[in-house]
Amino acid sequence: MYLADRAAPDGAGTLPGAARGRTRAVSSVVLALGAVSLITDISSEMVTAVLPLYLVISLGLSPLGFGTLDGVYNGVSALVQLTGGHLADRVRNHKLVAGLGYGLSALCKPLLMIVHSLGPLGVVLALERTGKGLRTSPRDALISLSSPPGTRGRAFGVHRAMDTTGAVLGPVTAFLILRAAADGYDAVFGVSACFAVLGVLVLVLFVPGKALVAQQRRAAAEGATSASAPAEPAAAERPVDLRQAFGLLRLPRLRALTACAVLLGLTTVSDAFVYLLLQRRADIGEEWFPLLPLGTAAVFLLLAVPAGVLADRVGRRWVFLAGHAGLLAAYALLLWGPRTAALPYLVLALHGVFYAATDGVLPAAVADVVPENLRGSGLALVGTGQALARFCCSLAFGAAWTVWGDGRALFGSAVGLLLCAAAAGIVLRPGGGTR
Repeated sequence: MYLADRAAPDGAGTLPGAARGRTRAVSSVVLALGAVSLITDISSEMVTAVLPLYLVISLGLSPLGFGTLDGVYNGVSALVQLTGGHLADRVRNHKLVAGLGYGLSALCKPLLMIVHSLGPLGVVLALERTGKGLRTSPRDALISLSSPPGTRGRAFGVHRAMDTTGAVLGPVTAFLILRAAADGYDAVFGVSACFAVLGVLVLVLFVPGKALVAQQRRAAAEGATSASAPAEPAAAERPVDLRQAFGLLRLPRLRALTACAVLLGLTTVSDAFVYLLLQRRADIGEEWFPLLPLGTAAVFLLLAVPAGVLADRVGRRWVFLAGHAGLLAAYALLLWGPRTAALPYLVLALHGVFYAATDGVLPAAVADVVPENLRGSGLALVGTGQALARFCCSLAFGAAWTVWGDGRALFGSAVGLLLCAAAAGIVLRPGGGTR
């Protein structure tokens, strides 16, 4: 994005083999974390796929109630990201903190089978999201620390592709269980718990610990120039404190990234609402609802690596903005609602393009501008800002849907997204006044 908005990122040109156009493999850390995310996402997406219908149809929750719960579900995760990122930097053990997060989420999955009212369910979902919040920034920090600057887009793309493979398999598994089991929702939650435990075991057994990560980090630093402003080795080993973490906001380029992530997050309608809107526009049967995230995930899976490689080559900014243009086109199709069988495919494809072009590109851009020893804190800062903005968007969209109807609520979001994307295009342009 701002820093990497160049035709040829500095780091890319100095990588061994890059000048000769050879493809560089990602590190073993990325592959191991990708495997953990794949398994864990099967677990998470099984629940995510059935949760909107479970809450709205089975428990009779209103759109406003669902928007509130969905917002809390994501807002808790956002706030905890700050704790997870800073704690990982402070103890210099990103694997330990990420493992605590994966473990907490796994413990919550069986509880979904024994709570059937809104209050306790909200508590369990909040705890599950606390685990997600704890693990996200340390995991992304491990990916960035084991990857040279010029290949971070590719590394995050590979990780997100593996993660999304789980997102594809999760809804399919939920769909098959719902069709086969008499008490479908509890069966989905039970199988989800098994996958969550398996993900934790893979993390413990196969993700490298502190020593190996430090070794790969040093190798990555030796293979790249100083485009990402890495910390001096001595500074990287010193413990960090809260003052240093908050001091990151003094970095103009990080402020620009955070501001744009927040602005765009305020107008990004949650996935659950997108699927509910699509179900209404296309008259999709309830039994097919769990498969809708599959469409988004399939496109995300196909495009995540190409989008990351493209971001490494042409700059993060253009790829990031193109992703939001895809989301805007999806909103336009939902507003138009043409009577065509292609509508679900088009909307889900554009939704997948949005995630492929933004989900891995944003942390890669953040990693380019944050020092090594504060990488977890920097990633958490931007991730928290973005997630809190989406929390506010869920609340506002649910309220607007209840009061004005879904069409007017979506129109307001589309106009807001257009304005925020235009602002981000200006703020993130090279030399765009952020220094």
